[in-house]
Formats: sequence, C-alpha cells, structure tokens
Amino acid sequence: MKTLKIVSYATIVLIVVVGIFAFTLEEDSTTTINSKNYNVQQTWELPENLNEISGIVWLSDETIACVQDEDGIIFIYDLKQSKIIEEIEFAGSGDYEGITVHNDDAYVLRSDGTIYEVLNFRSRNKTVQTFETEFSAKNNMESLALNAKTQSLIIAPKDRDRTDDFKGLYQIPIASKKMNAKPSVMINMNDEAFKNYKKKKVYKTFSPSDVAIHPKTGEYYVLEGKNPKLVILDTGGTIKTVHELEENTFAQPEGITFSPNGTLYISNESGDDPANILKVSLK
Repeated sequence: MKTLKIVSYATIVLIVVVGIFAFTLEEDSTTTINSKNYNVQQTWELPENLNEISGIVWLSDETIACVQDEDGIIFIYDLKQSKIIEEIEFAGSGDYEGITVHNDDAYVLRSDGTIYEVLNFRSRNKTVQTFETEFSAKNNMESLALNAKTQSLIIAPKDRDRTDDFKGLYQIPIASKKMNAKPSVMINMNDEAFKNYKKKKVYKTFSPSDVAIHPKTGEYYVLEGKNPKLVILDTGGTIKTVHELEENTFAQPEGITFSPNGTLYISNESGDDPANILKVSLK
C-alpha cells in the first residue's frame, strides 16, 4: 500500500510538472511569435468620421490622405497635430476602398473596380473623372497603390481573381488608363507560405485589403484585414515572409503606406476600440 501511495504521489507530481512545462512552452511560443513579427511604435486614434477607414497614402510633412468606405471624401490627417486638417469631397456616397497619389493627383478605388481620378485634388480647381478596370463588384476590389518606376497604378482583387488559384497584382499605366491583361505579380494561393492558412475554397486563403511598394527595396507589402496578416513579396513576386498580426492590435487592417524613408504605417477600422493609424516596425 505504501509503495502504491508513493507511485501515486510521483504520478501526480509528474503530471503537474509536465503541465507547467507545457504551459510555459505555450506562453514562450506565443510571445516569441508576436515579438519577432513587429513592434507598434506609435498609435493615432482617429475621429468617428474615420471609423470605416479603408485606405491611406503618405503625402508629405507628416500628413496622410485617407478614405473611408461610405463617403466620397479624401481626409487629410496630420500626424503631428493628431487631427484631420482638410476634407476634400470628390463624389457621393459609395464603397471607397483604396487611395494613392501621383504628383498633384489622387486616385481612389471603389469596390466595384471603378477608379476616380481627382486631378489637382488639393486645389480649388480640382477636376474629377472616372475610368473602369476589368474587375467588378464580384471581385471586391480594395487594394490600390502606385508603382512610381512604371508610372502605373497597382490593383488586386480581394475575392476571386480570374482563377481561384492566385490573386494577381495588375498594373494600370496612368497615361493610358488601360489595365494590363496579365498580372505583374501572381500570389499563389497554394504557396507553401500559406500552408497554415489554407481554406477549403482556395481563393479565400488570402484576401488582400491593400498593397504598398517599399520605396527603397521595391518589395510588395500586401495586407489582409479579414484574418489579419501582412505578406511581403520580393520584386519578382516570390513570398518572402508572412507576418501574422494580432487582432487585439490590428482590429481590421485595411490601409497601408510608407513614408519616403521606408517607415511603415497601417490603418485599422474601428472594432472594440476607435479606428487608428499605427506606425509599425517589422523584425
């Protein structure tokens, strides 16, 4: 009986030790994953009229242009003053998802694939015209960026592309406003980098919410808001890194941009907390 008690006590101690060890490993693993991904260096909480912030682009002098997915207004947000300093109306209500700027002109993407060209957008004499892409509302268009080297806009479908196996980054030369039929980059939904995110419907594996090109490296930074993550591709389109983003920090990341020196900014729609813009450094 004494021997049986000793064995029982030893078994209990062993179970407790193993449990503590497993818990410690789990905590260390979680901490390591998050700490190696990124640091949030600064946060700007946004006013209520930017609760649905859906696209951002760096301007100059610490200002960022923003759109939200309800009103046809470009909001100029000053990071130093932490406030909106200008509102530029360019259209009526609509689902506006992406914004980029080329010289004095702004380009805004609507989710049905229509692009608004706002010439001299900060001038009293601004003019607005639209042009169509080869995508529609069924593709759910959210991503818009500028490729300064090719003088082209970059767009990508959030939902289905022409086939379910990839999401393309398509160029639209600003001069012609005609979308290239072939994507300049193809993000393979079956890529090994997505093995932990694979969905039954393969096109749902990765759903781009915005894209930006790093001003120094030329790499593509493609954001997903649905299951928050940031995918970095090299200039040829090969996936280099997939950064998981914690939902308690990135409630719904919908906008991404860089300052000229390569500082990364990501915007989030409101969740339990107000919408925000985050200054992020990656590790």
